[in-house]
Amino acid sequence: MTTATHRPTGTHESPYALSHLDALEAESVHIFREVAGEFERPVILFSGGKDSIVMLHLALKAFHPAPVPFALLHVDTGHNFPEVIAYRDRVVAEHSLRLHVAHVQDFIDDGRLRERPDGTRNPLQTVPLLDAIESNRFDAVFGGGRRDEEKARAKERVFSLRDEFGAWDPRRQRPELWSLYNGRHAAGEHVRVFPLSNWTELDVWQYIEREKIELPEIYYAHQRDVFARDGMWLTAGEWGGPKDHEPVQRRLVRYRTVGDMSCTGAVDSHAATIADVIAEIAASRLTERGATRADDKLSEAAMEDRKREGYF
Repeated sequence: MTTATHRPTGTHESPYALSHLDALEAESVHIFREVAGEFERPVILFSGGKDSIVMLHLALKAFHPAPVPFALLHVDTGHNFPEVIAYRDRVVAEHSLRLHVAHVQDFIDDGRLRERPDGTRNPLQTVPLLDAIESNRFDAVFGGGRRDEEKARAKERVFSLRDEFGAWDPRRQRPELWSLYNGRHAAGEHVRVFPLSNWTELDVWQYIEREKIELPEIYYAHQRDVFARDGMWLTAGEWGGPKDHEPVQRRLVRYRTVGDMSCTGAVDSHAATIADVIAEIAASRLTERGATRADDKLSEAAMEDRKREGYF
C-alpha cells in the first residue's frame, strides 16, 4: 500500500511551476501552433513596433529550428519613422522572412483613397489591409493588440472572426473556455488572431529585457526636434506639421508606441535603458495609446468604430 506524500506546511512553490512570463510565453506559442494547424495561409502583421517584434520573436521560438511558416505583412502609411522602417528591413533580411508591404500612397495615387485634411494616414490603413488580405487569400492574420491598450481591444477574443468585408461584430464573439480556439470561418471570412491579448505593456517590456530583444532606438530616451499639438509632442515630417504657431523644440523624449508620425506622440523621458523604461511604465497611470495616440482621442468609440470597418 502506498502512502500519500504531503508537502510540509510553508514550503515554497513547486520548482516546476511556470513563472508569469513563462506562462504568457507558453500561451502565445500555443496560439501560434494552433493557427499553423488550423489555417492554410496565415500572415503576421509586422510594423517594426515593439508588440509586433515580440510577436515575431515568439513565432520564431514556436517553430524553431524550422523557419516561421508565415509571411509578414506591413501596411505602410508612408509617414513611418525612418528608424522603424530600417529596423523592419534588417529583421526581415536577418531571418530570411517573406514580407508583403501594402502602401497607402498607392491607394491615394490611384484614387481609391483620399488624403485627409489633417495629414494623418493612420485611419487610411484599413482599405490597403483588407485589399492585401483578399488578394493574398490570407485566412488568419496575427496582430499585436493587447487587452490593456484600449477598451475595444479589451472586448475582443484571441480568435476574432471577421466577415467578408473584414468587419468585426462584437455579437459574433465566440467563447474561448479552457484556451480552446474556434477558427471555423466561411468562404471570404478570415480570423484575426492576437497572441499577446493577455499581456500588459509591462509584461512586454519585462519579456524584452529577459529575452534581450533588440528594439528600434526611438523606444529609448533621445534628443529629438518636436512640436506640441493636442497635448502631445509630435515629430515634424512630410505629413504637414508643424504649423506656423507650433514652434519646434529640441527635447529629451522617447516613444511608448510606434505608428503614423502624424498621430503618434513622444513622451518626455530620461529612460535610456530597458530597466529605466520598466520603472517608468510601472509608475504610469496612462495606457500607451491613451497617452500617445491622437487617433484614439477622436471619440470614446474611435477604435471600436474602426474595428467595425476592418481595422486592426
